[in-house]
Amino acid sequence: MAHAELTEVAAGEVDQPPRRRSFLVALESLLGTLVEIPAAALVVAEIVILFAGVVARYVLHQPLIWSDELASILFLWLAMLGAAVAFRRAEHMRMTAVVANARPAMRAYLDLVATCAALAFLVMIAWPSWEYAYEESYITTPALQILNSWRAAALPVGIALMALFALLRLVRAGNVRTVLAAIASVAAIIAAFWLLKGALKPLGNLNLIIFFVGVAGFCVFAGVPIAFGFGLATYGYLALTTSTPLMVLVGRMDEGMSHLILLSVPLFVFLGLLIEMTGMARAMVAFLASLLGHVRGGLHYVLVGAMYLVSGISGSKAADMAAVAPVLFPEMKARGAKPGDLVALLAATGAQTETIPPSLVLITIGSVTGVSIAALFTGGLLPGVVLAITLSALVWWRYRGENLSHVTRASGAEIFKALIVALPALALPFVIRYAVVEGIATATEVSTIGIVYAFIVGFFIYGLLIYRNFDWRRIVPMLVETASLSGAILLIIGAATGMAWGLTQSGFSRALAAAMTGLPGGSASFIAVSILAFVILGSVLEGIPAIVLFGPLLFPIARTVGVHEVHYAMIIILAMGIGLFAPPFGVGYYAACAIGRVDPAEGIRPIWGYMLALLIGLVIVAIFPWISIGFL
Repeated sequence: MAHAELTEVAAGEVDQPPRRRSFLVALESLLGTLVEIPAAALVVAEIVILFAGVVARYVLHQPLIWSDELASILFLWLAMLGAAVAFRRAEHMRMTAVVANARPAMRAYLDLVATCAALAFLVMIAWPSWEYAYEESYITTPALQILNSWRAAALPVGIALMALFALLRLVRAGNVRTVLAAIASVAAIIAAFWLLKGALKPLGNLNLIIFFVGVAGFCVFAGVPIAFGFGLATYGYLALTTSTPLMVLVGRMDEGMSHLILLSVPLFVFLGLLIEMTGMARAMVAFLASLLGHVRGGLHYVLVGAMYLVSGISGSKAADMAAVAPVLFPEMKARGAKPGDLVALLAATGAQTETIPPSLVLITIGSVTGVSIAALFTGGLLPGVVLAITLSALVWWRYRGENLSHVTRASGAEIFKALIVALPALALPFVIRYAVVEGIATATEVSTIGIVYAFIVGFFIYGLLIYRNFDWRRIVPMLVETASLSGAILLIIGAATGMAWGLTQSGFSRALAAAMTGLPGGSASFIAVSILAFVILGSVLEGIPAIVLFGPLLFPIARTVGVHEVHYAMIIILAMGIGLFAPPFGVGYYAACAIGRVDPAEGIRPIWGYMLALLIGLVIVAIFPWISIGFL
């Protein structure tokens, strides 16, 4: 999955006195370090605990009954501290299409409005989170026999840290007039809604449109980080139109972030960073290049195949693209490929490989809908192949006249050498799959097996014998990056879970079910509407928020109209992938441009052909369910 980075413009920061500015920078840096160190340590702790659980159960035949419980307690702390790290590093996901096109002064104002809106939500939710943590003190964990408030305390602590970083960001923005204008704007909007409280309650389900479409949509397009936009919409709906205690919202957020299956999110993110650092991804790409480098469009086929292979390891779309593009792009440009076409194909392969296990979106679907993770992992392989074929057909057409007179075909000995070098890396996807299928580890634990395998192979084979580039100094920054990206993802899942709960309690899900099941044409029209809806949702919300928000509502409808759950999962994941990587709104496209260091304007024209190829592949997957469920 791709992630848009939030780039904050500290309006007028240069106007501050140098001494004051340096003090604020030093203070923020100190606080950031104090949060980053325990966040990185928690990632390591989770790897050790889960791997120890696998060894104790499968090797020693003495299961650790407390391992999952301890991992769950630490996981919530990892999520909240990671969210705080992401806030400080400005890495919470947001839609930047509108903000990026604004004039510099307006962009600075909108960035400060985004910070003020996030701060407003954090301030309003702080007391309910404290109440929730206190209520959890009446619960004792079954295995460790400790108060559950030790786990729940992560919520108010993380919220307080994010609020502190938001305040520091506002103080560092030296243009006082812009800061006050942003604060006044957010305060005025909140006050207006509060004054209209009496008029909102009688509106009934019309409030769903006001808050979950109007408020949430306005926040997203205004550049407010998606998690906080969802949170503000849900908080406003519950506080102003219902009598539901706001502590319930915190509980739903906790529930959304605390699924143990989601623990594989940070672990697979770290695995992706690890294979890139050790050179395992480089070895796989080099082998594919030796096979197809002499064919017209050959390196484009290599790009498609490499993304397929790497996606089966890292689970993170940004990590996938970062592992493949730096290795292939220089040689492809040397052969005359246009940068715009390269980044367009990179974005298209990002969409094509969304279903390749262990995709984070697959894991999220399993956690929020109850569909078997193992079935999703099995069902996701062939749809990716179908879309790879349609993309490759377009590559063949575009590059059928490519001049390869300067390209030397790799000899059999060179191919064999590349295969021997890549073999340990190529084995990793099979090791992961074997561990799940044979019952050695759960879908959550298998990521630790992948990490241990990648660490041993990456250090002893690639680090000492082949590339000799294993850099211990990168481990801690990789752990911090893992915590940050995971915190940003998990906070969105928590906020979207709260929003989905609000929608469900309002009766919206029943109305949606009635409307969707009543569509003429049965399952075919339901699938067609779902494709259209998720292409749009993917371009605006990204995959994981859309899945958490609408998955619990639509999967029961799919069962009702006779669509297999795994088949339906593949359809909506691919539809979301097309939306996510399609300009002008798809943030995945801009992530691909950033990784490839290409101006987004250069890729606009060539990407539409690839999007059409993906759409044709999606239609084939939708028409023939066997592609998704034939091997279940």
